[in-house]
Amino acid sequence: MVDLKTQFESAAQEAQRLPKKPDNDTLLRLYALYKQATIGNATGKRPGFTDPVGRAKFDAWEKIKGMTAEQAMQKYIELVNQLKSS
Repeated sequence: MVDLKTQFESAAQEAQRLPKKPDNDTLLRLYALYKQATIGNATGKRPGFTDPVGRAKFDAWEKIKGMTAEQAMQKYIELVNQLKSS
């Protein structure tokens, strides 16, 4: 059986080749789950109002604070699989 980390890495590559670009909310979820899986909880200061994209990314990541890397990997894989089939 393929281990979770290998499945996650494969899903990350597949996310780059999706047939249709996901909407912004989905992209933010992918970003947040990827960061949580690879780095852990969001750190640092929230970007200022002059960086709305950075703020949105930080906020999405901050929302899943406390999720384990394994949980984030699994949710990321599930989301990419949903996007591939839609």
